[in-house]
Amino acid sequence: MSAQQAAHGARNRAATPIKKAQKVVLAYSGGLDTSVILAWLREVYGAEVVAFTADIGQGEEVAEAKEKALRTGAVQAYAVDLQREFVQDFVFPVLRSGALYEGYYLLGTSFARPLIAKKMVEIAEAEGADAVAHGATGKGNDQVRFELSAYALKPDITVIAPWREWTLRGREDCVRYARERGIPVGVTKEKPYSVDANLYHISYEGGILEDPWAAPPKDMWRLTTDPIAAPDTPETVEVTFEAGDPVAINGERLDPVALLRRANDLGGKHGVGRVDIVENRFVGMKSRGCYETPGGTLLFHAHRAVESLTLDRQVMQLRDELMPKYAGMVYNGFWFAPERVALQGFIDEIQKPVTGTARLELYKGSVTITGRKSPNSFYRQDVVTFEEDAVYDQADADGFIKLNALRLRIAAQLAAKTTAAPLKIPQYTE
Repeated sequence: MSAQQAAHGARNRAATPIKKAQKVVLAYSGGLDTSVILAWLREVYGAEVVAFTADIGQGEEVAEAKEKALRTGAVQAYAVDLQREFVQDFVFPVLRSGALYEGYYLLGTSFARPLIAKKMVEIAEAEGADAVAHGATGKGNDQVRFELSAYALKPDITVIAPWREWTLRGREDCVRYARERGIPVGVTKEKPYSVDANLYHISYEGGILEDPWAAPPKDMWRLTTDPIAAPDTPETVEVTFEAGDPVAINGERLDPVALLRRANDLGGKHGVGRVDIVENRFVGMKSRGCYETPGGTLLFHAHRAVESLTLDRQVMQLRDELMPKYAGMVYNGFWFAPERVALQGFIDEIQKPVTGTARLELYKGSVTITGRKSPNSFYRQDVVTFEEDAVYDQADADGFIKLNALRLRIAAQLAAKTTAAPLKIPQYTE
């Protein structure tokens, strides 16, 4: 062995593992990082590795990941279809909340992680494993999401985070490590960015996207048509909700997975749902991320439209005040925390009357609401009409306005230093 190879080997291995583990369940995607981690766990910990790939709608790579895990040395490999649970128990609860992180992000990666962690812990218990492992880096949010979820579900679990233990310093080190061990490498210079996909969205980060001034490559996007190239004719779509959950598109009732797929197809066709943001990670740094959420964007706007008819004003305002907190809980990894669970209970309660249909127009990246209806509507045309009505006395607004203006008039007098003159308030007599 050459001196250079020896140096590489020293960099690639920790002298002794930080924790003890004999059998580890690894959240395995089949990508570069987790493939290297699988081999590293076997080498450094001397542990048996059980690979677990969650099928949450990312496509053909699920079956490929299972086969690759076994070829790379896993003693067992699971590929579990979690798509329905993902949509029903994670996508829809967040949709009911109306949550956006920092005004843009629909949280598609954030709420996928607790589901993966939940199943990973279940497999660890079934396999008699004493540890779980993940491929999230020490700079990102996912390490927090995985581990907070794992500890909430199994407090005594050991979590191994190789990126916080080993001496590999980046993607180039991982590529070299993999090639030295004959592990296939899928990273190319043509697409040097990280991709994470599920049924709800795709996220892109890292590599060339780390420059916030650099425009995303036009061929990067997978789910959405370039809005410029989208159809020149708008398309009308109707989405029906029951108790806050979408149940039908264009009058056709669909199960949760099929409905989200249909929404993705419609939104993607018209270039809906692209977001390019600089966000604040929980660990303290800013990060540039690009997201495609075509179906989620369509459903988000449709849901808000039905809510505009069916939610009481004060209830909606309270919900909207709480939603940044809810979004922060989900983004930061506190899905199983008591505060998120309690807030979800409030959300689900107020969503009971949110039943109805929204009509949208999709056109070159935009979503426009063109109609909404509900059997539970608070909207009263006989009250709001500008024509003659028998339910509203317009003269009542005079006193309402004067009472609300009282503090403003006092403040104006003080500002003008006219406090010597008493404020004259009109007196009403019978």
